[in-house]
Amino acid sequence: MIISSYMRNEHRDCDGLFSTAEKSVIDGNFEEAEKQFLLFADDTLKHFKKEEEVLFPTFEEITGNREGPTMVMRHEHEQVRGLIGKMAGAIENRDSDAYLSMAESMMILLQQHNMKEEQMLYAMCDRVIPQDKKEQTLEEMKAI
Repeated sequence: MIISSYMRNEHRDCDGLFSTAEKSVIDGNFEEAEKQFLLFADDTLKHFKKEEEVLFPTFEEITGNREGPTMVMRHEHEQVRGLIGKMAGAIENRDSDAYLSMAESMMILLQQHNMKEEQMLYAMCDRVIPQDKKEQTLEEMKAI
């Protein structure tokens, strides 16, 4: 549970920032929306970096599987990155309709992505990665 708990908490933190940014857009407070969205984007991209540079390679090394769940997660990360860029543009342009439309897509994408990671990939990591390697992996992710 060491990997699952840590990563699940990061998902919840990012979800909170995303929700706050969306509420700020709805309220027409674009200064706050920009601030919250940048925090969301930064935390989300940092989370992806932890996965792509530390967790996924560790899982792939132990399982010998580079074509499975980590490949799917990397592809979804690219989709999220693309939406982050477009949503940042909508905030910059003060276009609440465009932002909220993309926010709905982002929310669905992230919910599905996070569910797959939490219910499948992180659970697999907790099962197959030896305890000492899990602790090392967690420390490396915290250092990012």
